[in-house]
Amino acid sequence: MLEARNLTIKYGHRTAVDNVSLSLEPGVLTAVIGPNGAGKSTLLRSLNGSLIPNSGTILLNDKPLGKLSRRTVAKQITVVAQEAELRFPITVFEYVLGGRFVWANSTTWGWESERDLQVAEGVLEETELHELSGRMMNELSGGERQRAVLARALATEAPILLLDEPTANLDLSHQAALLGLVRERCNSRKSSALIITHDINLAAQFADVILLLRAGQVVKAGTTQQVLVPDLLREVFSVDVLVDAHPISGVPRVTPVH
Repeated sequence: MLEARNLTIKYGHRTAVDNVSLSLEPGVLTAVIGPNGAGKSTLLRSLNGSLIPNSGTILLNDKPLGKLSRRTVAKQITVVAQEAELRFPITVFEYVLGGRFVWANSTTWGWESERDLQVAEGVLEETELHELSGRMMNELSGGERQRAVLARALATEAPILLLDEPTANLDLSHQAALLGLVRERCNSRKSSALIITHDINLAAQFADVILLLRAGQVVKAGTTQQVLVPDLLREVFSVDVLVDAHPISGVPRVTPVH
């Protein structure tokens, strides 16, 4: 389990995250929503140790995150960033296989094990990238690259997934497929997932818990029914909304009213 207690993160005199607490439980998908500049990405970066908070505590399986080795953390937490940075040509398969580096040991260092190859092949199938496995990463569309970034993250087999706008470059079909894949990992493997998204309706469809941020502070945390209410959304996003029930799933459905 990953837990943050009273996190505060500042950039100079500006407070980006202000006294935020959360816990990522096994099997639970948490969505973080809020307007631009709410501190969502800053919060995510702190949860895997990429950004050190000014105050507060982050615990990974009841141990302080900052006292664990990067290798230990990487086996437990994997991140899907908004944009993959590639400094040299690499195929999709090689890129995804690179997610297995944390499991290398002194006897296999520099060589892939049979298990590594099986896992990489499996996540390429899951993310519908198998036919593109031999293509160079820099030849992919934005949506294809984002799916490859997810596949690499899944290849680590880390039980905690942190995803920053994972559906930003995807079409409607692949948005649903990607979040469905994360949802299935939570259901079948009891993984924990935190997803930052601007798409409130996608969050409502797939998340168990929603964390609503504004100006670095938690405005409300709870189920979709508890958080996605008109008055609260109007207050945070400064827009009138209609909230009704999705005709199939029954979860809240949010429509801006202009």
